[in-house]
Amino acid sequence: MAQIPDIKYTKLFINNEFVDAVSKKTFPVENPANGETVAYIAEGDKADVDRAVTAAKAAFARGSKWRSMDASARGMLMHKLADLLMRDIKELAALETLDNGKPYTESLIDIQCSVYVFRYFAGYCDKIHGNTIPSDGNYFALTRKEPVGVVGQVIPWNYPLLMLTWKWGPALAAGCTIVLKPAEQTPLTALATAALTKEAGFPPGVINIIPGYGPTAGAALCSHPDVRKVAFTGSTDIGHKIMEYSAASNLKSVSLELGGKSPLVIMNDADIDEAVEIAFNAIFANHGQNCCAGSRTFVQSGIYDEFVKKATIKAKARKIGNPFEEGVEHGPLIDKLQFEKVLRMIDSGRPQGAKLETGGKQWGSTGYYVEPTVFSNVTDEMTIAKEEIFGPVQSILKFDTLEEVIERANNTPYGLASGIITKNINDAMTYAQAIEAGSVWINCYDAITPQTPFGGYKKSGFGRDLGEDSLKDYLVTKTISIKVPTKN
Repeated sequence: MAQIPDIKYTKLFINNEFVDAVSKKTFPVENPANGETVAYIAEGDKADVDRAVTAAKAAFARGSKWRSMDASARGMLMHKLADLLMRDIKELAALETLDNGKPYTESLIDIQCSVYVFRYFAGYCDKIHGNTIPSDGNYFALTRKEPVGVVGQVIPWNYPLLMLTWKWGPALAAGCTIVLKPAEQTPLTALATAALTKEAGFPPGVINIIPGYGPTAGAALCSHPDVRKVAFTGSTDIGHKIMEYSAASNLKSVSLELGGKSPLVIMNDADIDEAVEIAFNAIFANHGQNCCAGSRTFVQSGIYDEFVKKATIKAKARKIGNPFEEGVEHGPLIDKLQFEKVLRMIDSGRPQGAKLETGGKQWGSTGYYVEPTVFSNVTDEMTIAKEEIFGPVQSILKFDTLEEVIERANNTPYGLASGIITKNINDAMTYAQAIEAGSVWINCYDAITPQTPFGGYKKSGFGRDLGEDSLKDYLVTKTISIKVPTKN
């Protein structure tokens, strides 16, 4: 069993120092496995955001240590930070599990993936190039790619440290400075990582962290006139608000990674045991608290009944319990609000005609645990097939033809991710080209790597995390044209 960690950092991080909120207010953070408060964190609001943005703006100013630093030196700092994450991986993973409720073994994987993200973007620091352009009019024309400036970043609670690295990686590689608001449910690893950035040698003001609530700290950050770009991962409803904040302040650049109701299509020719395994992990990973979860499992009619039977057996066998205990696969949901929402969504399934195969209720009497739940006979108009549940609920729908399922899969306001399991390359490529989603996984799911861009279509947002494409959101293009003398 992993050791319960000490909580060392509970204050705001501004200009390389841990400081109290101006108001001196704090807010509680709880352990979702038992509902107990584990720490009180400094509660930032507008005054603290102003302080953090001032520090970030000074760090970005012309002639500052950060702006004057060689691009390769920025990369070395990011590698150093990655080294420190690996050094402290057990402590960080324990903080993540205490704060979020995911099994400790999964938290270890998340920290390792975070290291990979930093290393990937560290390699990009000195490889951001402009172009020379054969311009009409006898000009020598070239472009420079320059950092956009101070960026505000707001991250969710489902992958706290990993989402931090997804945002910090491209921003730091581009040369921006950062003010980040972690989710109020899960600030612990963000603050611990802030201490590591100081140890790594990042100059004051480059990275600032303001824990707090969305309507106060988040709104102030997204509305601040000196913040030139906002990156957000979270719900579609909050994404709308962030667009409003941007429009009302300074028309800052915005990138949004929002909700999803992602389809996973399983064809008759699939290896059924492999398909059950892929579909199981697609929905139950992180207890279903995953924006790209395969929450609509479409199974072709020829194998539907057998698939449902095997999927139910697998869900029943999932080990639930204390996320710090060895062998536990399934921990609690993040908080009471999410716990009650998921149970309400489950309760809507049976009255609307879905068949509950397993699960469907709270596990135990302490903490926010919901059993792995499987519904069969789900149809497109049911609430559990239309709305994002963000919990451990597998909805299995039946279809007959590929053309039918493509139309049904696209019949959603979301478009974050999708998958298909088939041995037929023609079916796979037809689906991949027809589906309206930012990621398409063939004979796999959640194949997310630092090298591959991730983001959505439609109400799942715009802009990209990860990959080369994510750098574009933190850069602006400057065109320089030089008049070339003509020979008389």
